[in-house]
Formats: sequence, C-alpha cells, structure tokens
Amino acid sequence: MMGEPLEPIFLELAADTAQAAEMLKGQINIAELRKNFVGIEFNRAYDLCRELARQMVIEGRELEAVDKINEFDELITRKGEEEGMLADLHAALLQIKAGLLIHIGETDEALRVAAACLNILALEPKRRDEPFLSVLAALLYDIARVNNLRGQYRNAEREIEKSAKIYERLAKTAPERYGVAHMLAVAAATKAYTSRVKQAEMLARFHEATGAYMEEVSAGVENAAVKLVDSLEQEGKTLMQMGRQREAVQYFTRALKYLTKIEDEFTIHQLELSVALGEALLAVKSSKDKGIHLLNTMLHKASRLNADEVHRKIVDILLNARNHGVDILGFWHKIFPR
Repeated sequence: MMGEPLEPIFLELAADTAQAAEMLKGQINIAELRKNFVGIEFNRAYDLCRELARQMVIEGRELEAVDKINEFDELITRKGEEEGMLADLHAALLQIKAGLLIHIGETDEALRVAAACLNILALEPKRRDEPFLSVLAALLYDIARVNNLRGQYRNAEREIEKSAKIYERLAKTAPERYGVAHMLAVAAATKAYTSRVKQAEMLARFHEATGAYMEEVSAGVENAAVKLVDSLEQEGKTLMQMGRQREAVQYFTRALKYLTKIEDEFTIHQLELSVALGEALLAVKSSKDKGIHLLNTMLHKASRLNADEVHRKIVDILLNARNHGVDILGFWHKIFPR
C-alpha cells in the first residue's frame, strides 16, 4: 500500500511555519488571514495554509481544519476575485482539503474535491509555472493514494507517475523545495506499480535525480530517503522470492547507497541490507565471488555489532551455497577461537 495515513505531500513540504504557529495560539480569523495573503508570493501563502493544516492535524483538529479551509475558500470565491494568485490559492486550498479528507477516511468526498480542483487547473491547461505544477503534482499524488487504497492500481500507476515527473521537473530548478517531494513520489511509485518491469524502469529513470538530493542531507531529505530505502529493500526481497536475483541486486545496491548516506556509522540495518545484497550476488553466477567476499566481510562486522542472529544467517547462507572454496569453519574459529 502506497502512502501512510499522514503522508499527503502537503504535510511534507511546509516551509515558513512561524506565522502559522503564531496564528494557532488563538482563534484563526479568516478575514485577517485573507488580508495576509494579498500581495504575497504564492509559495509563502501555500506553505502557510499547509502548515496550518498540518498543525491542526497534529493537535487532532482535522475536522476543524476542513471547516477553516472551507470558510477561507468561500471568502475568496465570494469576493469574486479568484484571479491571479487568489485563483491559484483557491486551487491550493482544494488540494489541501482533499489531503485532509483522505486522512480522515472520507475518500469519496476527497475525490469530489480533487475533481473540483482539477477543473480549476484545466481552465489553463497550457500553464507550466510553479504554482500550477506544484498544486497539480500534489493533487495527483493524493488521487493516486485513493485509487491505490481502492485497488484501482492502473489508475494509481498513471497518477503517481505523472506526479513524480512533475516533481522531477520542479526539483531541477528548486531542489531544496521539491527534492523531498520527488523522492517521496518515487518511493510511492515503487509500491503502486504492479509491474516489476515498470518499477525497474521508473527507478532507473529517477535514480540519478534522487541521488543528487542525497548530497545535501537535511531532515526532510533524510525522512524521504528512509522511505525510499524501505521501499527499495522490500522490492528487492520480493524479487528474491520470485527468483529474480539479478534484479534484486540492483534494488539492494540502490537501497544501500542511500542508507549509507543517511547513517554515518555502520548499523544493524546496513548489516542486514548488505547480507541481503550478498545473498542476491551469490545467487547470480557472474557475481558469486563478489557475494562470497561481501558475506565474509559481513561476518566480521556482525561479530563487532554482537549481531548473533545475523551472524548465524550469514554462516547458513554460505554453507547452503556449498562453495568448497570458502572455509566457513575457518572463519568461525578466527572469530570465536577455542
């Protein structure tokens, strides 16, 4: 299942949160809120709305958040000024509302709101500016989550792929803002695709781009990277079960690359992932020696980490390989001398 209950994109991208925090200390005045948005750039307004929604979700005020968004949206449209930035904000509010409705389980209503948002965006289908694309990408991500929950996987695949493509485009010019969203969309896509071939194609396509974000590890990038690592690791294990070890090697290798960037010291997770990679390498004739070498190296690391269960697993893997060139007992006695 792609996405977690609290993982609509608008909850992952909040930037300027100070004003939202101040506003939450008392009751939110919708009229004053509207005044704050007149004349400011779209991203700042969008971030403020998302952060207000995020904070209210954290406080368990989801229904109140939906009501406040409705009030603000009605104020904008009632004034008849839904042009320019206010029109963009109208669409953005609908996207945020759809995400909130998904979070509280109102998926039918969420799709209705999403359709209304798409209708607004469709009024200017040739737009390719940042406000248009950022709202569309987030909306497609959320629609994909609903379709995935409903088992409509083909629709979910198309939507999450489009979302990822848009975030990739946005991230090329503003990686600090959209890099995390791009990584999350790629991670979600690996769960949404039912075709292993499509999964592999998408990961190969976005691998270089997502790798660039890891050069600068921030909290947001790190959280997104963890989700991407988990997704790659799970797909690698699934491919192993299907007997497709060569493809599994690629997934485990990518997962390990990301993991080593976000974990400074060698951890149990890195150990377990390295063992999975070693086992996959061992099963491919052309990389068998690499697998043996990696697993033997992991024997020593498992000992240093006191990871007895992982150590036993490595020994079992090597024994089952029936490779007479590996002195398993020799390694065992070196680590645990009599």
